Amino acid sequence: MPRPSSAAYTDSKPHYEILDGLRGVAALLVVFYHIFEGLSFAAGGTLITTLNHGYLAVDFFFILSGFVIAYAYDDRWGRSLTLGNFFKRRLIRLHPLIVLGAVLGVVSYLLQGSVMWDGTQVATSMVMLALLCALFFIPAAPGACYDIRGNAEMFPLNGPSWSLFFEYIGNLLYALFIHRLGNKGLAVLVTLTGAGLAWFTLFDVVGYGMIGVGWTLDGLNFFGGLLRMLFPFSLGMLLARKFRPVRVRGAFWICSAALLALFSVPYVEGRAGVSLNGLYESACIFLIFPALVWIGASGKTTDRRSTLVCKFSGDISYPLYAVHYPVMYFFYAWLIDNKHYTFGEIWPMALAVYAGSVLLAYAALKLYDEPIRKRLTKRFLKKK
Repeated sequence: MPRPSSAAYTDSKPHYEILDGLRGVAALLVVFYHIFEGLSFAAGGTLITTLNHGYLAVDFFFILSGFVIAYAYDDRWGRSLTLGNFFKRRLIRLHPLIVLGAVLGVVSYLLQGSVMWDGTQVATSMVMLALLCALFFIPAAPGACYDIRGNAEMFPLNGPSWSLFFEYIGNLLYALFIHRLGNKGLAVLVTLTGAGLAWFTLFDVVGYGMIGVGWTLDGLNFFGGLLRMLFPFSLGMLLARKFRPVRVRGAFWICSAALLALFSVPYVEGRAGVSLNGLYESACIFLIFPALVWIGASGKTTDRRSTLVCKFSGDISYPLYAVHYPVMYFFYAWLIDNKHYTFGEIWPMALAVYAGSVLLAYAALKLYDEPIRKRLTKRFLKKK
């Protein structure tokens, strides 16, 4: 799920428009992945089919986030940028849509009868407590009274917010100490966090069969999520510092096709000393995703069509990620109630859910996010 990092760009620096576009492509693929996740959930937790590795979009987003934040801010510390100013900028960019996602999540939950997935009725007071915690981005501990869906999610009103929680942690660590590291120090951080993440992926530490960790505070999950953010986030920063463009034509289309292909690779079953699926995940996170970011940063949009596609997909990427899951809750309940387990049975509804999520994201962007950020920027940020 995407990081809204294009907002980290300063007015004096050009956008990496292809990276914006790729973030949008990955967000669009995540929505499709969640549709198939719903079919798996309805069928009792069977393996997700089609876009099997769509969850790796989170890791791609973290690399993008580290790259553009380092590009935008590294050379401004001690000059035009203060700690307070940085946090204001990030809060203005991130939090309005977190609030909207929580509000849509509570509306969805109330309309569905305020029940857990097992049918247990939840008191309205606990629903309001869950909303209050979500607004202030306080995660729910497994089994807490405000874990109102009963799935042990950090944010039961809007599940994917867990990755934005780690984005906040990454931004906090960047502001407090990572930006102070020289290239050697940053390389050490990348190496150490990379070793930890490799351990999680290759040896399937939490037993999921994949690196789908971070969504809950349970056990090693939080630690795995922290590594899952810290390695690609710091790697993206190191890439930004070392970046030198290469000559490449059609970078956007090449990288978009690569993401689609990578996410569509079937789940790799089996072990050969290490998890074979973890080996594939490691290849994507450690090698292929950094290469795609480098290629995307090197390329330029050279025609009107690719320019418009990059702009549109980049613009809706964060709103789409932030607000689509409350729609998915309705969709998942519909699948369960009607006992639908295959895409062939539900493709018209799936397309409607997909298109509706995109339209909702665009409406959220234009009618809420952009106006709110404009007002907050005018109120709290001075021009530098």
